[in-house]
Amino acid sequence: MGRYHYLSSFFAGVFLTNFVPHFVKGVCGDAFPTPFAKPPGQGLSSPSLNILWALFNLVVGYVLFRAGRVYTENDLSKLIFFAGLALMSSYLAKRFVTKDKL
Repeated sequence: MGRYHYLSSFFAGVFLTNFVPHFVKGVCGDAFPTPFAKPPGQGLSSPSLNILWALFNLVVGYVLFRAGRVYTENDLSKLIFFAGLALMSSYLAKRFVTKDKL
């Protein structure tokens, strides 16, 4: 597999991880930061915008998941996918710890 498969695998983990908090907050009716808030990434966006942002992340993550061939027997691709998932999870946990204090 080429390098772009592994890069796709990594970013599939990133985008699919980012899908979760925006989708959950959106369906719960809670405001949550998105890149479209004012100021970007710090202000709160509406639940509807969070659902749209979540679905965008889901589609991009799925396309990258398929492009990275994570679903195959390639264990390195799966490991890199989970590395992207773990790094994005850690980043989001640190980034949004102060969300309620905005």
